[in-house]
Amino acid sequence: MSRLFPAKPGPHEENDTDIDFDFFEDEPPTEESSRTERLIPRRTPRGPQQPPRAPTNLTPLLRLIGLIAFAILIVVLLVLWVQSCQESSKAKTYKGYMGKVSDVAGSSQQIGKQLSQVLLAQGVKEAKVEQQISGLARQEQLDVQRAQAITPPGSLRDEHQALIQALQYRVSGLSGLASALAATANVKDATRASTVLAGQMQRLLASDVIYQDSFKAPSAAELDRQGVTGTNDSGGPLIPDSNFLQSSDLVTPTAMATVLSRIRGSASTPTTGGLRGTNLVSVKAQPAGTELSTSTQTKVIVRTNLSIDVTVEDSGDSQEGNIPVTLTIVQAGVPDVVKKHTIGFINQGEQKTVSFTNFPVPNFGVPAQIKVEVQPVQGESNTANNSADYPVIFST
Repeated sequence: MSRLFPAKPGPHEENDTDIDFDFFEDEPPTEESSRTERLIPRRTPRGPQQPPRAPTNLTPLLRLIGLIAFAILIVVLLVLWVQSCQESSKAKTYKGYMGKVSDVAGSSQQIGKQLSQVLLAQGVKEAKVEQQISGLARQEQLDVQRAQAITPPGSLRDEHQALIQALQYRVSGLSGLASALAATANVKDATRASTVLAGQMQRLLASDVIYQDSFKAPSAAELDRQGVTGTNDSGGPLIPDSNFLQSSDLVTPTAMATVLSRIRGSASTPTTGGLRGTNLVSVKAQPAGTELSTSTQTKVIVRTNLSIDVTVEDSGDSQEGNIPVTLTIVQAGVPDVVKKHTIGFINQGEQKTVSFTNFPVPNFGVPAQIKVEVQPVQGESNTANNSADYPVIFST
């Protein structure tokens, strides 16, 4: 009969009934668990949290950007400096050139004034006049040579050639005038002789046209395009004037007939003993045509095109030339306005009008005085009618 209950263990079998749970003991980690442990980051205790720092690999990039920006700045500054130097050098070149031209043009203009004095001088005979004009031609030729020695800026080469041409016309006109005087010395027909002389004078007028239209005007346009302003190296206007003929009236046969009659000692034309003088005829405010009065205050309407016309008469028995006319406006509260004009040539009994323009804005409603003076000519005895004062009040 089998036993339903186990027999009591013997002394040597007492521990055999303990269940062996050794398979629950730690075993070496398997390959899969080791891989899992490696994928899970281990957390370590943290100390106080530090502010985040920029990645160290951005520092070289920032330095490179800074260097590039600095290099660009240097290049820009260098370009601006070079441009400034070029502009300064360009302005210096043009002003230096115009300074040299100013010396030549001024010398030539002075010779033109001397010609007027020779032609209008009293008591000088024809042979002497011819000699003096020949001397002026030689002086003008020196101006041509001086102009030819000037090196113009590249953009003004054509204008410079026009300058030389204008001066050459002056030499040609002076030489031709002296030759014409010699050639007509024995010509009794005064009309014919004066026409020959006037033809040579027209060369001098042409020289002024060439200077103005082919040198001065295009030179002004070029300097404006180049941005060159101010004065030239001689301290005068950037582009100088050079008006050889003091009056275009001298180119007419009528004027030259009077000159010829005088230098030939015609009995009808007084020399040193004749009556000489000029007088002030009228002063008008334009465009209204308001004639000013010396006795009553005149209302002058001011417009942008305001001009004051002064009419002068040659009241003597001789031609006169180079007569300065001065107009002065005196008004309380503003500086005096002084303007000058010159009458180049005027025949006996003739009237000439000079216009004064470009006035500053006056004080409206405040009394003012306009003073006009015509400088007496040499030998003028009566100067009482050469000047006058006109009370005015300016209005809009």
